[in-house]
Amino acid sequence: MAALAFVVPIIPGKEEVDKQYMREATGSRRQEYGEWRKSQGVKREAVWHQQTPQGTVSIVYIEADDPQAVLQSMGTSNEPIAQWFRQCMMEIHGMDLTQPPPGPPSELVVDERY
Repeated sequence: MAALAFVVPIIPGKEEVDKQYMREATGSRRQEYGEWRKSQGVKREAVWHQQTPQGTVSIVYIEADDPQAVLQSMGTSNEPIAQWFRQCMMEIHGMDLTQPPPGPPSELVVDERY
């Protein structure tokens, strides 16, 4: 299993909207969202909010069989839950997941287990 972590800026003032989205994804949409994530090979997903001098960011951690394929499928899946997810990401982060992300993917520098 592989893991991927990345940081995504939150549009100022959208922090509570993001938390509401997370509550919906793990509440009323839990079954649909969970089935979609499992179909992508996701085993674990965790999100933190971090305050920075530049604003709030989401720190996202995904464990999956193929994390890069998960990222790609988030932008290409036609399932209604994927469309809802993309709409949320556009509103909260200003990200169009149907487009390739700018820049190179994250570079793993160290991964130690003690």
